[in-house]
Amino acid sequence: MGDGEDRPSLADQRGVESVYLPAEDSDLLARTARERVEAGDTVLDVGTGSGYVAATLADAGARRAVGVDVSPLACREAADNGVPVVRGNLVEPFQRDAFDIVTFNPPYLPTPSEQEWDDWMEHALSGGDDGRRLVDPFLETVERVLAPGGEGLMLVSSLTDPDAVRAYASEQGLASEQLASEKHPYEALVVLRFYRV
Repeated sequence: MGDGEDRPSLADQRGVESVYLPAEDSDLLARTARERVEAGDTVLDVGTGSGYVAATLADAGARRAVGVDVSPLACREAADNGVPVVRGNLVEPFQRDAFDIVTFNPPYLPTPSEQEWDDWMEHALSGGDDGRRLVDPFLETVERVLAPGGEGLMLVSSLTDPDAVRAYASEQGLASEQLASEKHPYEALVVLRFYRV
């Protein structure tokens, strides 16, 4: 990706890889989801990045834990880490009622469009103007792939307005509850659970 201009990618600017590496947010989501996995569950980790959350849930006893990511670089890294992965957008590649648990650590940092760069790390970090560039589309589509009794677990930030996220989920026919929260210097990280009403 990129527009051909001679400027360093965000990954180079930030001194990180071009695939989002697990940090406090991924760890909180993985720990919270791990407590909910039962033996035999099928799990999908949306925006899997390095595959950390999917691998954690496989270790916790999931019968099958699959990752999906739009980035070919992330898919390669997740596969290298032993996670079965599909390249695709959100839950689009998957059949109806396929998963007991769907996890998602979306890009949630509110980022004005004039500050966005077109590279893979930007896609992993930027949530658009309100931090919900992929949060809302996930809530619009996740119910289709949830097995009966299944649930979606999504990490959001206080910067993304968790109450507004839950209200939007309700408009999509999803009930929700907060499962976990951690305070950090500039935000609180929150894991929300979504399920069919």
